[in-house]
Amino acid sequence: MFKRLLVPERLFWLAMWIVSLVFASFLIGLGGTIIGDLPRVERPLTIEQFADQTALQRARTEIRRLREIDGALENREAQASLQVTAANNAYQSARSAYSNWISTRNATTDPRQDEEVIQRTRQLDQLQAGARDAQIGLERIEKDLLDTRQALAANEKTEGDLITGASKAYESAVFRQEFRVFAWRLALTLPLLLVAWWFVTKKRRSEYWMLMRGFVMFALFTFFVELVPYLPSYGGYVRYAVGIVMTAVAGHYLLRGMRAYLARRRQVEQQTEAERRRALAPEEALKKMTANVCPACERALMTSGDVVPDYCVHCGLKLFDRCSSCEIRRNVFFPFCPKCGTTAAATSG
Repeated sequence: MFKRLLVPERLFWLAMWIVSLVFASFLIGLGGTIIGDLPRVERPLTIEQFADQTALQRARTEIRRLREIDGALENREAQASLQVTAANNAYQSARSAYSNWISTRNATTDPRQDEEVIQRTRQLDQLQAGARDAQIGLERIEKDLLDTRQALAANEKTEGDLITGASKAYESAVFRQEFRVFAWRLALTLPLLLVAWWFVTKKRRSEYWMLMRGFVMFALFTFFVELVPYLPSYGGYVRYAVGIVMTAVAGHYLLRGMRAYLARRRQVEQQTEAERRRALAPEEALKKMTANVCPACERALMTSGDVVPDYCVHCGLKLFDRCSSCEIRRNVFFPFCPKCGTTAAATSG
C-alpha cells in the first residue's frame, strides 16, 4: 500500500532524472562542438616544414627530373631490347638459309653460283653487324639507366637525410602545439568543474537541482571524455596525478561522512525511544521497514520463532502498537489507522 501511495513521487523523481540527463546531453553536444573546434586554432604541422627548404626543394626537383628520365629510358630499353631480338632472329634465320644454300651449292659445284655466294655472305655480314649495333645501343641505354637510378637513389637519400634531420624540431613543435591545445581545453573545462563542484557542495537542496545535476554530468563528461584522452605525451602523469588527488579527496569526504554518521548514531542512542521515533521521517522509516531494517539502528528486524516483533530487538525502537479505536495492530509510522482511519495522534494520545 505504501508503494502505491508513492507512485506520483516516484514518477516525479524519474521525470527529474530524465530532465537532468536530457539537459546534460544538450550541454555535452554543445561542449563537444566547441571542444572539437579547438584544434583548428592551430595550423597542422608537417615534418617538411622544419627541413632546409632550399636543399629539400632542390633534391625533390632533381628527383622528379630523374624519375622522368628513368621512365623514358625504361621505354627506350624495352624498344632496344625488341630491336636486338629482331636483329638476332633475322641474322639467325639468314644464317640458317645460307647454310642450307651453301650445302646445295657444294653438292652441285656450279661455278656460275660463285658471285651469288659472295653476295649472300655480304648480306649475312650486314645482318650480323646490325645485330651487334642493336646490342651496343641496348648496352648504352642500360648504362644510362643505371647512372640515372644511382643518381636518383643519391637524391632520395639526401631527401631522407633532410627529413630525418628535421625530426627533432618537428617533435618539439608538435609537443608545444599539443600543450597549447591542451591549455585551451583545460581553460574551458576547469571552470566547468569548479561550477559543478559548487553546485554539488552548495546547491543540492535547491529546487533547480535537476538542472544543476545535468550540468554536473556535463562537466564530468567534458573532463573525462573531452579532456583526459587528449592530454599531451606526458598525459600519463597528469592522469595518474588527477586520479590520486580525486581518490584522496573522495577518501577524505568518505571518512568525514563515516565519522559524522557514527557521531549521529551515538547521539541517537543517547535519546529516549520516543525521541528517536519522533525524529524519524515517516516515509523513510516505512521504506526501511519494508526492507526489514530498523529505521533507527538500521539493523535487520530479526525474530525468534513465531513471535512478531513490535519493537526492534537491537535498539528497542517501537515499531507497532494498537489503534485506540479498533485495537488493530498497526505500524506506528502510519499517519492513519489502516482499518478505521483514526489518526496516529489520537492513538498516541
